[in-house]
Amino acid sequence: MAPITRLVLDVLKPHDPSVVTFTTQLGDLECADAATATVVEVDETVKTLRVTLEGDDLSLEAVREEIQDLSASVHSIDQVACGERTVEDPWLGR
Repeated sequence: MAPITRLVLDVLKPHDPSVVTFTTQLGDLECADAATATVVEVDETVKTLRVTLEGDDLSLEAVREEIQDLSASVHSIDQVACGERTVEDPWLGR
């Protein structure tokens, strides 16, 4: 099975920890080479983030566990890339 090299997740998290702390914790995962979090929506008590992780062999289970440990939850898996290179989605430019 080809390794997962990119995950794009829709995540709901409380205001604490901060987005900076949240993202650095995900970036510190052994399987992750890079992590990016973009705030999509802010509510009274929660934020919705689009989280992108890249690595040579991402562990979806390790990522989910870390997100849960940070008091957040994965709402959906919006993109998965596998293999030696990433194929860009042709629909994104439309």
